[in-house]
Amino acid sequence: MAQLVDFSQIVIGSYMTAAKYASTDMDVIRSAVLNTLRMYRVKFANEYGELVLCCDDRHTWRKEIFPNYKASRKKTKKSSGIDWQNLYDCLNQLKDEFVHWFPYKVIQVEKAEADDIIATLVNLIDERTLILSSDKDFVQLHKFNVRQYSPMQKKYVESQSDGWSLHEKIIRGDVGDGVPNIMSDDNVFIDEGRRQKPVTKKKVDAWYHLDPETYCNEEMLRNYNRNKQLVDLGEIPESIRLNIINQFENAKVGDRKRLLTYFVNHRLKNLTENLSEF
Repeated sequence: MAQLVDFSQIVIGSYMTAAKYASTDMDVIRSAVLNTLRMYRVKFANEYGELVLCCDDRHTWRKEIFPNYKASRKKTKKSSGIDWQNLYDCLNQLKDEFVHWFPYKVIQVEKAEADDIIATLVNLIDERTLILSSDKDFVQLHKFNVRQYSPMQKKYVESQSDGWSLHEKIIRGDVGDGVPNIMSDDNVFIDEGRRQKPVTKKKVDAWYHLDPETYCNEEMLRNYNRNKQLVDLGEIPESIRLNIINQFENAKVGDRKRLLTYFVNHRLKNLTENLSEF
């Protein structure tokens, strides 16, 4: 059993809330993230076991497949008004603190995203597993012995696990990750003022049970195969998958007895009262 935590999403969510209502000082972010993880550990530990923090690496193998992967996010970040460097500094510091002080496995693998880690561990852990993430990319994993809980919506993510959602994502791409639909050019999200060619629901439905070679021209088929590699979590390179398994099976965790020292050092008096819940 395990609670597989999309760590970046938890930290970014806490940071955005703090930026809106309070301060983005490291002490504020630390307290918010710890309180969030404590809450989920208390809520789900009996049913799903211990937290496993799954972290994004700075680089991803997907950029080797498609250099424009997530490239369009730079423009969005510039206009967001968020100090992203400060956010990432907070995220990295917290990750290091969890590695050294907390009794949870913290998994980060070269060129792997948290999605890769979670997908690999879902297949490795042959028991009830919970994914703590709002990311709809994980819907394709619901066919396994897994449930998904959205911290943003504060409810379980329900879906049909018949493969249709993955088929749709391959065809339509993923705007958030800068992946174009199979009918559009590679640079459609990079070049100013360009739009994707429309892919109707009627087409997506009609193509569901068909081999892509029957409805794709050469360029569309290339795009289809590229998108499948990028969005299908069954396409993770074997070398990365094995590195994830190796790190998970050999990960060391902090000594729970040292938590009080950590909480005192960081002036977390309010949370010290709930020390046993960590």
